[in-house]
Amino acid sequence: MSEAYSIPKAGHDQEQTRESQDQRDHNNNNNSRRGRQQSGKIHTPLIPFALELGFFAGLLWGLLRWLFYTLHFTVVAPGFLAEPFFKHSFMKTTAGHLVGLLFFIALSVVASLVYTLMFRRYKGPLPGIVYGLVWWVILFVLTGPKLGMMNPLHRLTWDSIYTEICVFILWGLFIGYTVAVEYTDERKREPKKAGD
Repeated sequence: MSEAYSIPKAGHDQEQTRESQDQRDHNNNNNSRRGRQQSGKIHTPLIPFALELGFFAGLLWGLLRWLFYTLHFTVVAPGFLAEPFFKHSFMKTTAGHLVGLLFFIALSVVASLVYTLMFRRYKGPLPGIVYGLVWWVILFVLTGPKLGMMNPLHRLTWDSIYTEICVFILWGLFIGYTVAVEYTDERKREPKKAGD
């Protein structure tokens, strides 16, 4: 009668030991990562995060502003931020709109850096909404008309004023709430993923 079982080789035992050690190391890494998150130590680098957030905020809301301009919700040109540096006739062209989008992305990167460095500890959506309103006041009330970016408020249509306020509120909310979720305990409110 032949033996049904083979004798395990020494190399097989070492391989199993290696696999179980790898599994323990993987579990320890997951536990230490969870421990860092629960202890409140967030290791997301500030500057790269702010730059990426600013780029996507500028791209998303800049394209939305361009759409609103195209649909005649606002008379403020998409390139209003570039008006002091280019001729007005150029800013009405497609190339001018693209330059304006780039300027809006640059503004968003600056705004995101400022918010991330100075206000990242604020929780919830309200600080972002206020931040967007402050930028609207700076651009549309204090500096924009003086630099020729747009007409003064009393010479803009009500549709333009409402549209621009709404866009800047949503833009500020996007920046502020994204930073709040990343750098405060807002992330604890999110449902856990299936892989965790």
